[in-house]
Amino acid sequence: MLSEEPGFLRLPNQPSGTNPVRVGLLLPYSNGSSQTRYLATAMMKAAQLALFDAGNPNITLISADEGSTPDSAANGARSLLAQGAEVIVGPLFAASVSAVAPIAHDRAVPVIAFSTDVKKAGNGVYLLSFQPENEVRRTVSYAVETGHKHFAALVSPGAYGDHIAEALKADTAAMGADVVAVERLDPLTQADALHRIAASNADVLIVAAGGNALRGLAPALAENGIDRSKIKLMGTGLWDDPSIQKEAALEGGWFAAPSPEADSSFVAKYKAAYGSEPPQLASLAYDAVSLVALLSHGTPYHRFTDSALTDPNGFAGVEGILRFDPDGTSERGLAILAVEPDGFRVVDPAPRTFEKPATPPPEKTTSSLTPRSPQSGG
Repeated sequence: MLSEEPGFLRLPNQPSGTNPVRVGLLLPYSNGSSQTRYLATAMMKAAQLALFDAGNPNITLISADEGSTPDSAANGARSLLAQGAEVIVGPLFAASVSAVAPIAHDRAVPVIAFSTDVKKAGNGVYLLSFQPENEVRRTVSYAVETGHKHFAALVSPGAYGDHIAEALKADTAAMGADVVAVERLDPLTQADALHRIAASNADVLIVAAGGNALRGLAPALAENGIDRSKIKLMGTGLWDDPSIQKEAALEGGWFAAPSPEADSSFVAKYKAAYGSEPPQLASLAYDAVSLVALLSHGTPYHRFTDSALTDPNGFAGVEGILRFDPDGTSERGLAILAVEPDGFRVVDPAPRTFEKPATPPPEKTTSSLTPRSPQSGG
């Protein structure tokens, strides 16, 4: 999209001769799942809240329905583009992203989507989501920094488990560690899988499960040979659930997640505006529209360029710092939390900047020791 066209949406209070910043919002308002419809409505409210906080009357939010199918998402994207959207915020689901991406790309309109499937990123699609790859990278980095080298993983069947396993192999290789075992979560073969991990020489076990699956697995760890004095338990963002704090078998385990209470200001603001607390993913829509507002002062139809969206400095989101990488995925500044009976304790704070600490020059001595590498920000 290169210029103003007849038929673009213009609100009555926007004078002719100006170029309003038209932002498309594509969410599954009519999805077959009531839970998904509720989330879509909450995300729309969060987007409106971000627009209000931005205080820029020149921004117009245009909404369309992602629906329940890729075809309905594609039709929603066409509607937004026909009304002049310079950027599309959404859709939520991976299949919808695949349908929307080529349509938006043909008009040179970027898509800030909420799918966690990193394979959908790139070529004009930027994923602003809680991606498990971020959690694995942060967890592995901290484990290696604290002396652990041999990783095992217990992951669920399906795409989520595949993402965890692939990220674990890539990150350990990059950090000088190794993967000694990867097993799938299956109640029928659980005991054998845990025995194999116990015999694998692992000093870290990443359990990529949450909820009932994690609570059911926890007591079986020691029963099947997992020696907590030799193997450090670690998890993913699925562990960010208060119900697991009472699981004695998980006490002391680490996982990567946003800092506790990082979103307290947003939650209070949303509750004051709408009378209820937001679901977790609502913050993504707030962040996306806040980022769009931040970039909205650029040249019309050239505001949301790849270089602007992938600014390596990133920006401060609801739950900490974040930025888009050139491949369209996103990075987040995550904390390392420990499971304790009275709550989650921060053992390594989330970084406040993506800048790496400067490496001090080596001292002028005859020693052959090299300076320690700066700590990764996750």
